[in-house]
Amino acid sequence: MAHRVNRVGEQMKKELGDIIGRKIKDPRIGFVTVTDVEVTGDLQQAKVFISVLGDEEQKENTLKALAKAKGFIRTEIGQRIRLRKTPEISFEFDPSLEYGNRIDTLLHQVHNNDDEKEREN
Repeated sequence: MAHRVNRVGEQMKKELGDIIGRKIKDPRIGFVTVTDVEVTGDLQQAKVFISVLGDEEQKENTLKALAKAKGFIRTEIGQRIRLRKTPEISFEFDPSLEYGNRIDTLLHQVHNNDDEKEREN
């Protein structure tokens, strides 16, 4: 069962990338990458994780536009993936990317501090 859920999630991720990139013509949608799709065991819900290039305003506008297009996106998914019932879709920002960027920034700060200390000695 878990294998099927993963397969559906991967298929949705691939199709969503195509749908968002090519089919939706909303100008509020920026450069979006679908980073992951978590599907519940009963295939009723799908949480779509995205990353958006741009500032906070662009990210929020993209999320609003995707929420507005949810019905269209779900219909497209239903036509592309053969399931008895197409999962309900919700969009969220992928927190792992910001977390990774934060760690990267902190590592650079530590490295720069070490370089300064070496120069002082």
